[in-house]
Amino acid sequence: MVRTVALAFAMSLWVVAASAQTAGYPNKPIRFMVGFPPGGSTDVAARLIAPRLAERLGQQLVIDNRAGAGGNIGVDAVAKAAPDGYTIGFGVSGALAVNVTLQPNLPYDPLKDLAPVALAMINPLVLCTALETPANSLMELIAYAKPRPGRLSYGTGGSGTAMHLSGAMLNLLGGIELVHVAFKGNSAAATGLVGHQIPVAVVDLTSARSFIRAGRVRALGVTSARRTQLAPEIPPLAERGLPGFDVTSWFGVVAPAGTPADIVAYLNAELIAVLKAPDMREKLAAAGLEPVPGTSDEFAALIRSEIRKYAELIRSSGIRLE
Repeated sequence: MVRTVALAFAMSLWVVAASAQTAGYPNKPIRFMVGFPPGGSTDVAARLIAPRLAERLGQQLVIDNRAGAGGNIGVDAVAKAAPDGYTIGFGVSGALAVNVTLQPNLPYDPLKDLAPVALAMINPLVLCTALETPANSLMELIAYAKPRPGRLSYGTGGSGTAMHLSGAMLNLLGGIELVHVAFKGNSAAATGLVGHQIPVAVVDLTSARSFIRAGRVRALGVTSARRTQLAPEIPPLAERGLPGFDVTSWFGVVAPAGTPADIVAYLNAELIAVLKAPDMREKLAAAGLEPVPGTSDEFAALIRSEIRKYAELIRSSGIRLE
């Protein structure tokens, strides 16, 4: 009985302390780091959610674009900021998971230097073929490519991206050898597919959607393990002959390691409320983004599992930055 009372008293003290920590937070503007230039999907997402999150927090969110190195520069700026809740930012799958193996000299450790706040959304990717490519399905593409190792190429929005890794997984699981061609962005890769420069491409759904709907390219499947709400008619590649195929371009909000847990929890709750708002979901869907809000622990677990998955894929496929 005495032990129970003591435990209850200790818990009440923790709650009081936590409430005291967040009672005055935030009392000044918050920097929101984005590791990409204005206009890209990550920047668009930040500019959609920042005003609504600012309304809920009662303070302005100032977007700070720190572009470069596949999002690494922006994440590094978050990692090196004071852990007081006044610097947060978007971390993408490349900067938080892929680059741990692909760029072993990262200036930060995603698992030690950051506090995951929440997974925010995914940017669905789709495998497409040009109309002149004799492959109307995933298995037809594999059958066509297998006797032609190194003779067919696939385009993506850049080296080391989730699109590049999708192609590497296709090669590995399909037992084929498509040659990677890095374009300067997803739109350029999609245009290259329509313009007969490449026979195959892995691009984000936003860049390919208009071409798919117009019948100018074929969509063979999305790269995620499940269907995307943005195009539920396109099946996952995992359902079309390659079980276990799962590559997702995702991004979420991170804070510096050491940020008080109650502040992280507060930011998580407010961000989830923003992402669940029906009008916000519509705005993000129009931008080709699918909200997938979750807890801080779920986001941390995702980062750990993705680091392991991509480390294995990169080593097995021999991917190098081009």
